[in-house]
Amino acid sequence: MMLNALETPRRQLAEIDYALLWSVLLLLFTGMVMVYSASIAIAEAGRTTGYQPTYYLTRHAVFLSIGLIAAAVAFQVPLSLWQRYAPLLFMVGVALLAIVLIPGIGKDVNGARRWLPLGFANLQPSELMKLFAVLYAADYTVRKINVMHDLKQAFLPMFGAMAVVGMLLLKEPDFGAFVVIIAIAMGILFLGGLKARLFALLIVGLLAAFAVLIIVSPYRRDRVFGFMDPWADAFGRGYQLSHSLIAFGRGELFGVGLGASVEKLFYLPEAHTDFLLAVIAEELGFFGVLAVIALFALVVQRAFAIGRQSVQLDRLYPALVAMGIGIWIGVQSFINMGVNMGLLPTKGLTLPLMSFGGSGILANCVALAILLRVDWENRQLMRGGKL
Repeated sequence: MMLNALETPRRQLAEIDYALLWSVLLLLFTGMVMVYSASIAIAEAGRTTGYQPTYYLTRHAVFLSIGLIAAAVAFQVPLSLWQRYAPLLFMVGVALLAIVLIPGIGKDVNGARRWLPLGFANLQPSELMKLFAVLYAADYTVRKINVMHDLKQAFLPMFGAMAVVGMLLLKEPDFGAFVVIIAIAMGILFLGGLKARLFALLIVGLLAAFAVLIIVSPYRRDRVFGFMDPWADAFGRGYQLSHSLIAFGRGELFGVGLGASVEKLFYLPEAHTDFLLAVIAEELGFFGVLAVIALFALVVQRAFAIGRQSVQLDRLYPALVAMGIGIWIGVQSFINMGVNMGLLPTKGLTLPLMSFGGSGILANCVALAILLRVDWENRQLMRGGKL
């Protein structure tokens, strides 16, 4: 019996997608190295960090350890169980988004209230909500699969749920998380069979709604205009982007060398979170950035490949979960990279798997463990085994 207990984890490890696993691990541990490089100067100078250069590295290593432990646990949970509790998890996520807005409970940082203080760390509910949105949207689509042609029955209930989430996120404000969650929900509905014409109309409507949200908010409007010409106000609204572009320019093909970035020395704000890619570009150059993009592309490709395999096995919920995770990682990494390169307006979105942040690392690790579980279950069915 003891031998069988030892053989089970070994057998599980032998039956997983190693291309996906190694891509994720490379991104996680490269991220830890780059977070240390990007944060060492600000950690040495900060009173809250105790003037310790390894402050952010230590915390990131702790977050990564927690994320990997949570991932190992999540991998053991069957997809049928995730589907059963998806609506409950979604409601928990909505409750956390509401709680974070209560004065005295939610923590304010730079004018945004997005965190719940837990003493040793801060929990960011919007990061967990991305995972819960994947699980819930996939379950919702499976339940509505026979009426996906009907706007009233298929779309409006999901629209109501996403509207509640959107209002809570915009109150924080967290426009970036809102965009990612809407992309997840719409992507899963489309993959689940929502009519192409209806989907196109909804996309046009969403773009119009985003335009209105930008126009009516001076804060968002300034960010958009700052992104269009950061050099027009390089010491004001274009400050972050102008220094990010300088970092990209300094890196050239091969970079200035690991640890040798100048922009991270108090010039580029949020160098270890939102603008980590700019530090990678400066220190590792064009080829370093290209390697990061290739790894993210491989993760997204494997997610969709695993999803297609689930479809072939007539497993719709796991298929939509796998593809939903691919949409999440793909959209968020694309937006973060676009912001760093000056292709998109500045948003408060981190680079998945790499940027500093406990909630993001935890949610990413659990999501990718679920993706590996989908692949493992597919392999069991293909070899005639039982789940």
